[in-house]
Amino acid sequence: MISLDIPGFGKLEIEHLVMDYNGTLALDGNLLPGVGKLIHELSEDIQLHVLTADTLGQCEEELAHLPVSIHIIEGKAEDQAKLDYVSTLGINKCACIGNGRNDMLMLKQSALGIIVSGRECMSMQAARVADIAATDIASALALFTHPVRLLTTLRN
Repeated sequence: MISLDIPGFGKLEIEHLVMDYNGTLALDGNLLPGVGKLIHELSEDIQLHVLTADTLGQCEEELAHLPVSIHIIEGKAEDQAKLDYVSTLGINKCACIGNGRNDMLMLKQSALGIIVSGRECMSMQAARVADIAATDIASALALFTHPVRLLTTLRN
């Protein structure tokens, strides 16, 4: 668990990190370089989850060697399905990372929402409700390996 009391923001007790796949951890279905190593590091402190519509059908193969729970979202209302999954874990115990419009609800409702603007870009609707904007997934994941960065970014 990552526990941090941030003045002006509140207390974070993060047990779960929930991440989108395509556009966040991967580009064109392929896991981005260096992400696997960061995921291994993070798995020592928090439980990791990947939620995805798996548009390109590569998620399970790409993540097979990593300590993450994979949940494939099917059907319509992907944003609600992602929020429902986060709710089962406990919204106040979750940090979420995503880049798409279908990540908007989980970014808004979770204890901490991080939008990533990588090579696939990001949804402005999702960006408006996130707590933090990261330039890439490595920067977003580093917030959890170096939690003082969360403090310096979010405090008031």
